[in-house]
Amino acid sequence: GLTLLCIVGIEDPLRPEVAPAIQRCFKAGIDVRMVTGDNLATAIAIAKGAGILNLELHCDKDGKVLEKRAMEGKVFRKMVHDYDELGVAKFNQDKFDEVWPYLRVLARSSPDDKLTLAKGLNGSHLYEDKEKCRLLLKNDRIDIFPDRQVVAMTGDGTNDAPALKSADVGFAMGIAGTQIAKDAANIILLDDNFASIVVAAKWGRNVYDSIQKFLQFQLTVNISILSLNVICAIIGTKCPLTVLHLLWLNLIMDSAASLALASEPPTDDLLMRPPTNRNDSIITKQMLINMIGMACYEVGIMLFLLHDYKWIPDLVVDPRDPMTGPKSRHGTMLFNIFVLMQVFNEYNARFLRGEWRIWRGLSRNPLFAAISIGTMFFQVIMVQLAAPVLTHALKIHPQGLSAKQWAICLGFGMATLVVQQILNNSRRLIVFLVHGGKQEEGSGVEKLPWTGP
Repeated sequence: GLTLLCIVGIEDPLRPEVAPAIQRCFKAGIDVRMVTGDNLATAIAIAKGAGILNLELHCDKDGKVLEKRAMEGKVFRKMVHDYDELGVAKFNQDKFDEVWPYLRVLARSSPDDKLTLAKGLNGSHLYEDKEKCRLLLKNDRIDIFPDRQVVAMTGDGTNDAPALKSADVGFAMGIAGTQIAKDAANIILLDDNFASIVVAAKWGRNVYDSIQKFLQFQLTVNISILSLNVICAIIGTKCPLTVLHLLWLNLIMDSAASLALASEPPTDDLLMRPPTNRNDSIITKQMLINMIGMACYEVGIMLFLLHDYKWIPDLVVDPRDPMTGPKSRHGTMLFNIFVLMQVFNEYNARFLRGEWRIWRGLSRNPLFAAISIGTMFFQVIMVQLAAPVLTHALKIHPQGLSAKQWAICLGFGMATLVVQQILNNSRRLIVFLVHGGKQEEGSGVEKLPWTGP
C-alpha cells in the first residue's frame, strides 16, 4: 500500500501593506467590499485577514459570518433579480437595497455581478429613507452615506471593462490588467497594489482642497475690491486703488497665489475625515464666513484710513507734497496696506476648517514660503526702491514710505491673522450655543462611509 508522507498547503498571502491600507480607507469613510472568483471559504478567510470582515461586526459569537455578509454570486443574483416565466432575469433595485448595505464579500462572482453592483450602488436612493437608515445604524451599526453612493471598482480582465466603465472611478491593474480594462478605467495602478488606491484618494482630496483654498483667497480679494469701489462711488470718494494697483493685485491672486496654494503636499490628515457629499457646495459655511469676515475687515480698514489719516506720521516730507491723493504718502500707504493684507491672508487661506495653527506644514511647502517672501520682496522694491521710477505709473510717493509708516502697514497686514482667529472662535461659539456643543449637520466631520465594492 501507499504511505502518506505529508500534506502540503499552498497559500497566496496578502501583501503586508494591504490590511493597513484597508483600515486607512475605513477611517477615511471609504468602505471596502471584496468581489472575487474564489470559493466562499477562501474568500471569507482572505477577507478576515484583510480586515474587510470584522469579527465583532460581521460574525456571531462562534465566529460564523452573519447572514448576507458573505455569499456566492449565484445567491446574490437570485436575491437582486426578478425572473419571469421564461427565466429571464430583471434587476430589482428595491431588492438590491435590501442586500448591499450588509454585503461584505461576494465569492464565485461573474463579471456581470460586478456590473450589477456598480449600477445598483449608483442607482440606490436608500439614503433618502431616513427611518431605514436609522434602523440600520441602530441594529446593525451600518452607517449609510447621506448622498448617492460613489463607487470605485477594481478590475484586470477584459470582462471587467463594463463594470469599470459604469463605476464612478475605475481602477485597472497596470501589470496584470488587459489593455481593454486599462482603456475602460479612469486610473491605472502601475504597481497593482491596493495601497496605491489610498494614495489616489489622498491626492484627490488634496486637489479638491487646493481648489477651495484658491477660491477662498481669490474671492476674498475680489469681494474687498468690488465692495470698496462700490462704497467709494456711493459716498462720492475716489477709490484709492488705481488700475495698475488692481493689475498687481491680480498678479498676486491669479499667478502667485494659485501656485502657492496649489503646491500644498497631501497629508494623512486628509484621510481622517469623511468624503464630501456629491451635492455639497464647493464653498463651505466656514469658507463663506472667512471670506465675508476678512473682506469686511479689509474694506473697513481702507475706509477708515481713507478719511482719518492725519494721525499717520511723516505724511509730508516736502512742503510741495500733497497730503492725500495720487503721489502722496497717504495714497501709497493705502495701496501698500491693501497688498500686505492679501499677503498675510494667504497664510489664512491655507486652511479651510477653522484651524488654529496656521503655520503648520510650512516647512513641507517651500514653494509657498518662496512665493510669499518673493511677493513681499517685490512689494518693497516697488514701493520703496523703485518709487522714483514708478511714481507716475503707480501714483506712489517718489521717496516711498518711512520706517514708521512701514510698521503701520505691517501691523494692519498682520492683523488679518488675528481677525481670522476671531472669526474661527466666533463660529465655534455660535455652533456651541445653537447645537449644544454638538457638531452641526453638514459641517464635514461626521463619520460617513464612501461605498465602493
